[in-house]
Amino acid sequence: MSKQEDLDCKDGACAVDYTKDTPVKETISFNKEYIKPMVGLLFLVIGIGLEFFKIPFFKGYIPLLWFGIIYIFIGGPIVLKSLKLIVKGNIYNEFVLMSVATIGAFLIGSYAEGIAVMLFYVIGELFQESAVNKAKRSIESLLKVQVEEVTVLENGNQIIKHPKEVKIGQIIQTKAGQKIALDGKLISEKAILNTAALTGESKPDNKEKGAIVLAGMINLNKLIEIEVTSKYEDTKLSKILKLVQEAVGKKAKTQLLISRLAKIYTPIVFWLAVTLVIVPYFFLGTDYHFQTWLQRALIFLVISCPCALVISIPLGYFGGIGAGSKNGILFKGSNFLDMMTKVDTIVMDKTGTLTKGVFEVQEIVTNDFDKELLISLTANLEKNSTHPIADAIVKYAKLSNKNTDYKVANVEEISGHGLRGKVDKYQVLAGNIKLMEKFAVDYDKRLKINTETIVIVAINKKYVGYIAIADTIKDDALLAIKSLQELEKVKQIVMLSGDKQLVVDKVAKQLGIDKAIGGLLPEDKIVEVEKLKQQGSTIAFIGDGINDAPVITLSDVGLAMGGLGSDAAIETADVIIQTDQPSKIATAIKIGNATNKIIWQNITLALGVKILVLILGAMGMATMWEAVIADVGVALLAILNAVRIQRMKF
Repeated sequence: MSKQEDLDCKDGACAVDYTKDTPVKETISFNKEYIKPMVGLLFLVIGIGLEFFKIPFFKGYIPLLWFGIIYIFIGGPIVLKSLKLIVKGNIYNEFVLMSVATIGAFLIGSYAEGIAVMLFYVIGELFQESAVNKAKRSIESLLKVQVEEVTVLENGNQIIKHPKEVKIGQIIQTKAGQKIALDGKLISEKAILNTAALTGESKPDNKEKGAIVLAGMINLNKLIEIEVTSKYEDTKLSKILKLVQEAVGKKAKTQLLISRLAKIYTPIVFWLAVTLVIVPYFFLGTDYHFQTWLQRALIFLVISCPCALVISIPLGYFGGIGAGSKNGILFKGSNFLDMMTKVDTIVMDKTGTLTKGVFEVQEIVTNDFDKELLISLTANLEKNSTHPIADAIVKYAKLSNKNTDYKVANVEEISGHGLRGKVDKYQVLAGNIKLMEKFAVDYDKRLKINTETIVIVAINKKYVGYIAIADTIKDDALLAIKSLQELEKVKQIVMLSGDKQLVVDKVAKQLGIDKAIGGLLPEDKIVEVEKLKQQGSTIAFIGDGINDAPVITLSDVGLAMGGLGSDAAIETADVIIQTDQPSKIATAIKIGNATNKIIWQNITLALGVKILVLILGAMGMATMWEAVIADVGVALLAILNAVRIQRMKF
């Protein structure tokens, strides 16, 4: 590592901390880092040449002085760093191992080899830092999505402010080509937006007046006006950025395992090296040559450095998180990448997850009751709910110019049932069959076999009719189910819904879902998930509503539809599908599998090569040069393998 502040050496090996807010070096300053090792390499080659051709003046103390200066120039900072760590009580780390190995090489007269070990170590660290900086730059580029200035309309005047200063309800303007600064409601008639920063989807999105627009989206057409609905710190983009920064700090079990192994591994190899110098003396007697066994021990120390593991593994997980972001999927931590590989049961909500959740009134059926009054009273009551069905009824009433200004009082939302309240002089109940049964309303029993989504209405505890609502299946829902069924690990797909069983069965049949259960309250969904867990299933639950938050928390991996989903679902979820596409669930599992595969490839490669060269070094069959090449080479291969995941297509 080139920067001590980016290191954590507490567990016997130093690792990059991706959560640090250290500035990423620009290309110019990064190139300057290579000047020092290049100069060192040049003088090393000159020294080796002078020694090889036996130049007359290059003898006695001259070689020691020549190579000593190069060593101080190249390895001085590493030695100082190791001394600081030793003073702090941290003896078993890669800096100390490198310092001991290279100083030991000088003691036995292997000057060039000692410098080469330190030189290639420094070059290897620069390559590692380059990979880390590339990863950090991807976070910094995401942070740049946020806007620093916004045009606010105040009393007809255009005022430039920082988005933090803008209040909810104010009107902001966004010019063509500019990023939207805050979440809000579109006031302009139309807008064409690029939503890639939030969803990963580059296809332009057409918005109509009244549509929700989010910070980070880019206005592609003409000047638009937006009514602000969220404070700067509460925008979806701010929350996503916060989650991304938190995500890289949550370690997977494999990372934690490597840290624990490093704590044991490093002191073991250190004392094995010491043993390799001392023990042969008691067995070889006069055949014992201290210099030979010291050289073997030094080779042992060089190859034992765990650089490849402690760098490439967290970098591999970071690559997985990056690959997810490119595909519109946010993993809240590398531990969830691991967990996705173990999922064998997918449990899904229906509305808003597999269906669009965009409802429209299809039919109004009354039981000898005025149709216009029924829709007006119901719409006034439903204004107090945020449910998509309620929005559909209110929207229909407004478009039909029905009275939506009645006085409403004592509104109560009964979870999984519907609403009740006083509208004007009427006591109104609007909801499902369970709501009618709860309040002992004598409704038309034929509604039980209705395959549509309906809102049954009772006035003054008397059934007066129902409103039929239609929802449509998402465009990629069928692809989502097929993709999940093709995954080897996934054994079953279950759909849970608060909608009635007939509607749920109809959707399940269209999509080819294994098992579908309808008529569930939020607490019933918890019971169903607990049943599956008792069967030994590893469950991923996908939902979007506030009522899904408890089930998301209960599941092994909770996924939320992040674009249209509720804040509660997003906060409790482990993985967020920013595009609202259910087909991304299979993509999330594939990314988890690919990341896991690369991590174990790196572990196998690093440990395999190191153990082989350790044995060869102990037996005197590997030179210091081979040890250096093996150590640096494995580290570089592991790093290249780790960053490969960001180039994969899922």
